[in-house]
Amino acid sequence: MPVSIPPRYQIVPRRPSRRGLWMAGAVLLWAATVVGVWQLATWRAAPAMASLQKQLGQARAVLAEERARSTGLGQREATLAVSERISRSANGELQATLAERDEEIAGLRADLAFYERLVGATGQRKGLSVHQAEFLPDAGGAWQYQIMLTQSLNRGAISQGQMRFAVEGVRSGKLATIGWDDLQQKSQSPGQPYSFRYFQQLDGRVMLPAGFTPQRVKVQLAGQDAAVEQAFDWKLAIAGGGK
Repeated sequence: MPVSIPPRYQIVPRRPSRRGLWMAGAVLLWAATVVGVWQLATWRAAPAMASLQKQLGQARAVLAEERARSTGLGQREATLAVSERISRSANGELQATLAERDEEIAGLRADLAFYERLVGATGQRKGLSVHQAEFLPDAGGAWQYQIMLTQSLNRGAISQGQMRFAVEGVRSGKLATIGWDDLQQKSQSPGQPYSFRYFQQLDGRVMLPAGFTPQRVKVQLAGQDAAVEQAFDWKLAIAGGGK
């Protein structure tokens, strides 16, 4: 009978290690402890967290309000700056306008004072008239003229129109008249315009032909509502007192 020889190697089932079980149990216990501690901390901290969240919300609301207020103040400051610049500019323009008006008033007062000295403050009021005509000799046979126009009948009204004059005299032993066109040496020459409230001096230069002896100056004023013709002696006119 053959003798059975036992195998050299045998398969023996491995029993679980107690150390591994202990390690697994310790891990589970640690995890459970952490969860419990977290839940306990959360439960205890829940009231404080709610309060903190509420405070955080309030702080955020206050911050937003302050930012809006800061933005509003910045816009208001910019608006005030623009308004101040506009006010300064308007004030400067107003001061300039007032200065111009003061100059105009001063000029009118000076004109009125001069006019009263010219015609006399107590003199009789007259409508549009030629107050004075003066002629001064110039080079080349020319004459410089100054003709003063006045009106005092309607004080404050504006007199407007054109002035012409002719010079009457003797030429080649005969009476002759040098008209406005000949004096200006220009055909269809327009009259000299005038526009004034109290008085105006018209200046200019004319040419008299050679061989002509002037005796009288006849001035004509043609306005919208007035037509005036006045004659002045040439000797008085060249003496500076033609009236």
